[in-house]
Amino acid sequence: LVENFQPGTLEGWGLGWDVLQAVNPALVMVRISAYGQTGPYRGRPGFGRIANAFGGISYLAGYPDRPPVTPGSATLPDYLSGIYGAVGALMALRVAERTGQGQYVDIGLYESVFRILDELAPAYAYRGYVRERMGPGTVNVVPHSHYPTRDGKWIAIACTNDKIFQRLADLMEEPELGGDGRWGTIEKREAERATVDAHVAAWTQKYDRDQLMEMCDRGQVPCGPLLSIAEIFEDPQYAARGNIARVAHDLLGEVAVPEVM
Repeated sequence: LVENFQPGTLEGWGLGWDVLQAVNPALVMVRISAYGQTGPYRGRPGFGRIANAFGGISYLAGYPDRPPVTPGSATLPDYLSGIYGAVGALMALRVAERTGQGQYVDIGLYESVFRILDELAPAYAYRGYVRERMGPGTVNVVPHSHYPTRDGKWIAIACTNDKIFQRLADLMEEPELGGDGRWGTIEKREAERATVDAHVAAWTQKYDRDQLMEMCDRGQVPCGPLLSIAEIFEDPQYAARGNIARVAHDLLGEVAVPEVM
């Protein structure tokens, strides 16, 4: 009998790290669970949605006057944790090749989410700042959001500094808004965030999305269309990069899956 039997765990089956590593000292083991293998919550069950919530990203998703929403996909933590696990395994394997000593990679789903929260942790530790929900906006920069177009679609525009905003102002045929003008610095734009975003939205609604894309590309203003999956399947960039792989399946026939070059 296994000591301290824990049903449904590797340890309960006699396959824990200590047991397997004793058989193969060069073993690399990756374990991904809801909260990791240590800490007071280690035995709690969980899924991607729970990790999004506990990891801090769900709190940021949505508008400030409405309840939090799903941040794009409930399964973000699963994919992120898989990537972190793969990287950890590769690094551990290099060490094992050199030293003969394996390693144990332990990841909680929520940890992968917590890791991508920009500057939230240092900002809070430094001055107690808690970022609240901002809709499609972004802290510290504006205009940096999603804007409606005349043909009922959306375009993302990112002005991350004053020079880019000047280019956008030139495109809007209002160069006086930049430079020494009303919104020429990030401090001035931040002080009137809602007004700036509304002004840009009024401009984008005068044009179809493809027109705006061409104009912004020509003016060197970073932009991008908000694509549905149907549009992704038709987009030439996705096609050129081979980002949609067609895989043969014995039961389903041809299956389309995302591919990263």
